[in-house]
Amino acid sequence: MKIYKKGIGYKYLSETKYFRDRPFIDDIGMVVSPPLYKAYPHAQKITLPAPDFPSSDLWKVITRRRSYRHFTRNSLTLEELAILLWAGQGITSPQGYRTAPSAGALYPIETYLVINRVQDIPAGIYHFNVANFFLEELVKGDFSNALTSAALGQSVMKRAAVVFIWTAVILRCMAKYRNRAIRYIFLDAGHICQNILLAATALNLGACPVGAFFDEEIDKLLGVDSESEMSIYLTAVGKI
Repeated sequence: MKIYKKGIGYKYLSETKYFRDRPFIDDIGMVVSPPLYKAYPHAQKITLPAPDFPSSDLWKVITRRRSYRHFTRNSLTLEELAILLWAGQGITSPQGYRTAPSAGALYPIETYLVINRVQDIPAGIYHFNVANFFLEELVKGDFSNALTSAALGQSVMKRAAVVFIWTAVILRCMAKYRNRAIRYIFLDAGHICQNILLAATALNLGACPVGAFFDEEIDKLLGVDSESEMSIYLTAVGKI
């Protein structure tokens, strides 16, 4: 056997395959889905403006998209932040469908922000309330050093005006897709991230996705438990 086949990643992919000639069976028992929308009801709310979209050519935006790691010290506007959040997970239909696809429309991904420089918003950590399109303030303060350290010292975290952090509420997806759900969760995060990267390009902002970080240190910053909800992806955004 090739040595890589003994790795946990390869084993996971092998054991979550679908086959025509045998059912997909697991031993994880009953899984109850958490609520579709997460909210912090006692947090201070920051209303986001309705997005005012720039005029952009999709094909030119796709061609221009690059990862930027060097940002100026200029702040994002609240309007720019609103457009980015809407691009990632804005609700686009009465049925609750969003801008980015999700397996089974289960939407297991939550969006948090570490804000360094956004006009009219104090520096701190925030949660994006998708259902009501506002931010929920979790804690004020400068977390750029802690975030940089948790991201293996990547200085792009400190230079960014805002860092998007996506967590996965695992059981939202596992309730339907069982062990195979983990495959779909990372696909969902990728769809959301790409939408934001393209929106940032259309706004003439820089953005850089980041997958290398100390997971539980990021989770601790956000106040999530690393079990039912855990950090899976980051993106730094700033002026260029």
